Amino acid sequence: MTTRSPSQRRALGDFLRAQRARLAPASLGFAAGRRRRTPGLRREEVAQACGMSATWYTWLEQGRDVSASPEALAALAGALHLTPAERAYLFALAARPDPAAPEASGNRVPEAPPALAEAVAAIAVPAYVLDRCWTALSWNKPAERLFLGWLDRGAERNLLRYVFLDPMARRVIPDWSARARRVLAEFRAESSGHLDDPALVSLVTELARKSPLFARGWGEHEVVARIGGERLFDHPRDGILAFEQVVFALALRPDFKLVMLVPREKPARRARLTSRQQIATQRVTI
Repeated sequence: MTTRSPSQRRALGDFLRAQRARLAPASLGFAAGRRRRTPGLRREEVAQACGMSATWYTWLEQGRDVSASPEALAALAGALHLTPAERAYLFALAARPDPAAPEASGNRVPEAPPALAEAVAAIAVPAYVLDRCWTALSWNKPAERLFLGWLDRGAERNLLRYVFLDPMARRVIPDWSARARRVLAEFRAESSGHLDDPALVSLVTELARKSPLFARGWGEHEVVARIGGERLFDHPRDGILAFEQVVFALALRPDFKLVMLVPREKPARRARLTSRQQIATQRVTI
């Protein structure tokens, strides 16, 4: 059995409490009642729903040095209605294999491929590679032009410091607060396996001290998968830009992520086209 660190046990307890507080009693068939002093489900209700003793579940939430079987964790994930990303995070914190997860090779190479920088430079669209703390290791010229305040200056290359601390991020990222919270939820999902990494601990401590939004989001234990999707930028030189984000894990270093931003039609142009189509429709109707 894999030994879990105290920080992993605490994180597991915090995560379970956060998930329990988000669920309405009716979601598991329990009456809301009038004497609930805290939001969400009671510990006893979660334990009952997943077939676990209330004492054992309480110990998990308290971060005690106890463990649950993969089958019990699977039942717990079902009772809490966890998303796939949240389920993966639960099993990672518990240091247990998910019986529903596909088998993966345990072979890992300690160093990045030597040609990584050349490969990224050869990509035509904005692209960059992040390490496990989400510090950029390599990026190309289109990414440097796009990410003002991050990849175009100085030695600070950490994406989280840029998003949460750099004023330029608020300028170029529309709906900055929502995007920042999603970035944090994605980072939490990917960091579950190395919460004791000194670099990660230092980064989280620093950001929680300097950014109220980061501190609040880290404490809420939101977890989402990094699945890409549309990304908008309000660029000072190039105006509104739209991209489709695609993320890849490097085969030889799964903790490194290659991120590519494929250009899409500008939102302003889409709006103009829609207006023209509406006018054309009106003319036909008239």
